Amino acid sequence: MWVADFTYIKTTCGWVYTAFIIDVFARAIVGWKVSNRMNTDMVMAALNQAIADRNHPKDIIHHSDRGTQYLSILYTSRMTDSGVIASVGTKGDSYDNALAEKVNGLYKTEVIHYLKQNWTGGNDVELATLEWVDWFNKTRLHSKMGYVSPFSLRDDTMIVLVSQTKLTDSSNPSPI
Repeated sequence: MWVADFTYIKTTCGWVYTAFIIDVFARAIVGWKVSNRMNTDMVMAALNQAIADRNHPKDIIHHSDRGTQYLSILYTSRMTDSGVIASVGTKGDSYDNALAEKVNGLYKTEVIHYLKQNWTGGNDVELATLEWVDWFNKTRLHSKMGYVSPFSLRDDTMIVLVSQTKLTDSSNPSPI
């Protein structure tokens, strides 16, 4: 399951927006985009990154709020074409998208407010976001996952899955 949302960042050149898509199981940011426009293209870029990162997943649920960007024909068609199942929250309720809201809050606390008071523009925010997402996925420890990083969990889970597959395959050798 994925959750998606975006947040606003004030810069000296105007507003910048950052969209995130988070894998609920791994707590990893699988798609993100910084843009000076709050539009469908911004969230589409994050979605395309998530789809590519997860090697075109099938039957994964994508949950978002009722933002027009997430309800657009272009966005919902891309999900349908990729086998991603859309789920939309209730109006005016941020609780059903709590993980996405939490990631936005962490991003604002750990990047936007902590690193600088005056962001100069989208490029400035994008570089800091790139570094933070890399740190968040590879290094940051998450209590809900036993104090491991999202990528550590993903790697450990893949090792277990591959081991289980090899055990299954070796117990039923092919008749060559």
